[in-house]
Amino acid sequence: MTVADLWTIMPLLILACGSVLVLLLGAVVPGRYGTAIGVAVCAGAALWAIQAPPQPMAPTLGVAFTPFARFFLVFFAATACLSLLLAHDHAARQGQEGEEYPATILFGTFGMGVVASAANFLTLFLGLEALTFAFYILVAYDHNRTASGEAGLKYLLMGAVSAAFVAFGIALLYGATGTLEIGRAVAASAAGGGIALAGWGLLLAGLAFKISLAPAHLWTPDIYQGGPTPVVAFLASGSKGAAIALFLLILPPLGGLGTLRAPLWGLAFLSMTVGNLAALVQPNVKRMLAYSSVAQMGYVALALLSGGRGYEAAAFYAVAYGAMVLAAFGAIASLEGETPLEQVDDLRGLGYHRPFQGVVLAVAMLALAGIPPTVGFVGKFAIFFAALKGGEAPLAIIGILTAAASAYYYLRVAVNLYMKPAEQEGTGEPPTAAEAMSLGVAALAILALGIWPGPLFDLAAAILR
Repeated sequence: MTVADLWTIMPLLILACGSVLVLLLGAVVPGRYGTAIGVAVCAGAALWAIQAPPQPMAPTLGVAFTPFARFFLVFFAATACLSLLLAHDHAARQGQEGEEYPATILFGTFGMGVVASAANFLTLFLGLEALTFAFYILVAYDHNRTASGEAGLKYLLMGAVSAAFVAFGIALLYGATGTLEIGRAVAASAAGGGIALAGWGLLLAGLAFKISLAPAHLWTPDIYQGGPTPVVAFLASGSKGAAIALFLLILPPLGGLGTLRAPLWGLAFLSMTVGNLAALVQPNVKRMLAYSSVAQMGYVALALLSGGRGYEAAAFYAVAYGAMVLAAFGAIASLEGETPLEQVDDLRGLGYHRPFQGVVLAVAMLALAGIPPTVGFVGKFAIFFAALKGGEAPLAIIGILTAAASAYYYLRVAVNLYMKPAEQEGTGEPPTAAEAMSLGVAALAILALGIWPGPLFDLAAAILR
């Protein structure tokens, strides 16, 4: 390994060493500086990733620190930073203090960074499993709730099955092409015959689980409901962003989806319809958001299916969706006391009693519903425009209709916040400084990118060239 290699992978080293440092300091000063160090590590990794390395490739390590990788690593570091701020006081309220949480967040962010910068399938698989392993721990982190342990076990079992599909798919692609390098393997798989086709099928099935595409979505509502709310915020933003980055790594080199078009079309159709229809009848706010995430990832699949501008729209929507779900789950986490907030009806009147959190949650719901001038409207418009330009008009029309139907359950949250009387009188607690900072940044991103989306679109186009 050369000095240039170390410079290239320095953001990943910062995250990995930061995770170990938090654990070591926990043995000396337990539960005191984990969040502060975690935030500093994320900021350091993001700042280092902004600058161009002397060489983009580190061949011996299987990573390529291209503009694409640097873009997504900055995004992952930002989501981890905001998730750490959200979790600090939430964990104290629910008796979950400890250095294991920030250390695992940093390790999961390291795995996401490896996925985005992977140059071969082996590194890609290791990064994917590193981030998934971190979420196995995080989802089951709340030792005071049986539901958290149950959700962690379900995620572990389903994740193991998904990992097997991905690993077997990669093995078949290697057998058909004779290389693990992503670009060469994908390009050569067109002539790989039935073995390559089987490999793509298994790989797509495993990745459908990672991104919560129907019918591989059944784990999602249980994990969202059972996991600690700040963990779900990070899972819904960072993990989904990593899955989108993975698709953007392997699909463009194909030069055309070919035989993958039909299964991806089916996944997009099922996700948009099943996700929205299931969310319509959910009384539990976190399960409702879980099913809505299935629908949202269906829109991303539609963008991927469209190619060209669709890839740019998918990259844009990865950031947009991350901001929206961080604001939504962050506001819910801030509203929770010693017990989790479960039902939509529990939000009645909280827009007046907890005004800051109420406004942020309402803005997040409007954005997820695709109402201007939020980033959700811009993102959905870009996806449907790309789909129409890419010849996917029937699926785009289905997406538009399901997006219109989704307004009902998103706006139901806003109605409960502001148009229904509270069950109990009281003013409630204001957000802590850390929560206010995290929620404020997420809400500002939703509005700023909705009003001025051009620079992010330009950046998305640049990293995909």
